[in-house]
Amino acid sequence: MNLDLELQDIFHDPELPADEKFREWVRTTLEAAGRKEDTQLAIRIVDEEESAMLNERWRHRKGATNVMSFAMSGLDLIAPEVIGDIVICAPVVTKEADEQNKQLYAHWAHMVVHGVLHLLGYDHKEEADAEKMESLEKEILKKLGYPDPYESE
Repeated sequence: MNLDLELQDIFHDPELPADEKFREWVRTTLEAAGRKEDTQLAIRIVDEEESAMLNERWRHRKGATNVMSFAMSGLDLIAPEVIGDIVICAPVVTKEADEQNKQLYAHWAHMVVHGVLHLLGYDHKEEADAEKMESLEKEILKKLGYPDPYESE
């Protein structure tokens, strides 16, 4: 599987994980989810203002949020490798990691894993689906060397 990952960092925080970390997290998630096809996606790191604007426009919710996934649909015939875009709000991720007493990179990894799984069709609206998605998240994060992200909740 070839991975074409575009990283867009408009936030420019020196504490952000290195590009290689994002690639590792995405690739591990794709492999754990059984994706064998070439894959293309983008991850955009944003500030609270952009996150809030996107959250209100696309999810009809006020305020910034940690991660949003925008799955591509209708491209199956012309560009099956394109699965979508992930938007991660750096200040929210940092704040959550601090408030939840989580290692910063572990929380970043969780946001990437969570976002990629959404692009692959996983969801957590129904309890059974949430259990399946969370179980896979835990498995992937363990493989990456990070603790259970739901442990402290």
